[in-house]
Amino acid sequence: MDFALTEEQSAIFDMARDFGAEHIAPHARTWEAEGTIPKALWPKLAELGFGGLYVSEERGGTGLSRLDATLVFEALSQSCASVAAFLSIHNMCARMIDAYGTDALKDRMLPKALSMETILSYCLTEPGSGSDAAALKTKAARDNSGYLLTGTKAFISGGGYSDAYIVMARTSDDGPKGISAIVVEDGAAGLSFGGLEDKMGWRSQPTRQVQMDSCPAPAENLLGEEGQGFKYAMAGLDGGRLNIAACSIGAAQAALDQTVAYMAERRAFGKSIDQFQGLQFRLADMEIALQSARTFLRQAAWKLDTGAPDATKFCAMAKKLCTETGSNVADQCLQLHGGYGYLADYGVEKIVRDLRVHQILEGTNEIMRLITARHMIQ
Repeated sequence: MDFALTEEQSAIFDMARDFGAEHIAPHARTWEAEGTIPKALWPKLAELGFGGLYVSEERGGTGLSRLDATLVFEALSQSCASVAAFLSIHNMCARMIDAYGTDALKDRMLPKALSMETILSYCLTEPGSGSDAAALKTKAARDNSGYLLTGTKAFISGGGYSDAYIVMARTSDDGPKGISAIVVEDGAAGLSFGGLEDKMGWRSQPTRQVQMDSCPAPAENLLGEEGQGFKYAMAGLDGGRLNIAACSIGAAQAALDQTVAYMAERRAFGKSIDQFQGLQFRLADMEIALQSARTFLRQAAWKLDTGAPDATKFCAMAKKLCTETGSNVADQCLQLHGGYGYLADYGVEKIVRDLRVHQILEGTNEIMRLITARHMIQ
């Protein structure tokens, strides 16, 4: 069993890490204060193939494995987890269009999605349906040319910022089998947005409600078949959970690296604080936790890539383990910085805030436990 990355995988990781260090890290605090990510960033990432990480090569995508993609998100998150996570959402949507879209929709949307001239957002959650996603109430009624969508989506990263939205909407009776996935494009009649949400973390990502009032979408914007949208959404979440897990590991690793460097410089009682055995134990515990979580994440990604029957279970377990590990490590890093850790200048408090939401989105960690348990007892 070989746990080493290939030369190509190491190159992918290094390329993403170096891009983040040059183009993201120096601006992360400014973008957080402004509450937005400059759209000029995305075409630069697309030049590296990051606009369609697992879109098929036949359609112009990079065609990476899920394991390869986690390396990209882990590396980019060392500069800013908020930016990396937003890129994950775009990639999840691009993959859904590639996998389920009509040829006409692919021809029209994928080229600009891959170049990131078009930014994509994912709309599943509603004000009254979070963990119980199948209870969504947004409706898509058929008309002569396609669909008219009516409803409200909540907590949408890129709401009012993105160029198109993959909306899960009800095309028939209650239950998951009545849900379809439909692409709604910006500028459509009846499409509007709520106010900018004031969030604890991920503040550079503009987050708003997406509101639809008889909002038209042509028939070709349906992904796959009517009534299959919930299945497509859940399939997309397996990969999304791996990406969020990777974002947690990457950002926590950046916090730990910074903490080790800080402790070598910070002196107390006549010596640098990295020479105190009690603090060395804490560093060791964090390193062990991160390395363990990273290994589990890569195993889960490998299972998804190989179509293992327990892939969904492992993606759920990896999401829970890595997001909690990442948050715990970042919090300990803040503590080891003492009062300086609480200051924005040192960057650790931003990592703590950004990582906290990872235990909630892409399915809460409580739901990850339910998924795991149900696979054990079925």
